[in-house]
Amino acid sequence: MILRSQGMIVSTLFLAVALSGCTTTKGAASRGIFSSKPSASVAFITALQGGIVGRSGVNLSDSNKQRALEAEYRALEGAAAGQPVVWNGKDVSGKVVAAAPYQVGSQNCRQYTHTLTVDGKDTVARGAACRNDDGSWSPLG
Repeated sequence: MILRSQGMIVSTLFLAVALSGCTTTKGAASRGIFSSKPSASVAFITALQGGIVGRSGVNLSDSNKQRALEAEYRALEGAAAGQPVVWNGKDVSGKVVAAAPYQVGSQNCRQYTHTLTVDGKDTVARGAACRNDDGSWSPLG
């Protein structure tokens, strides 16, 4: 009986040790370095030169502008044609939709729209950008 109890303790300890490496990242998946989609780098956001959101006429706080520009970058960089990239900020939200890529010389370019919603009113900005060799996007026009 003592051997059986010790065997159960050893088995239980082995199981506990084996499972201790198993963790969930569900809550962490949307944060910082654990994100499956890390934030676009500052250089890539800067290369957008304010994006089309900067030409929309809508005045955004710095944090909302950052969210909007990151959404533009994500839409240009990796969203399927027509797939919206949605963002939410304080008192404003937005949706960026990029069209299918096309070639201009050796660069991939995309047209896109950015719809901003403030106080229930939509403002739509349209533009295009081309991808640079370093992975950044530069607006056309």
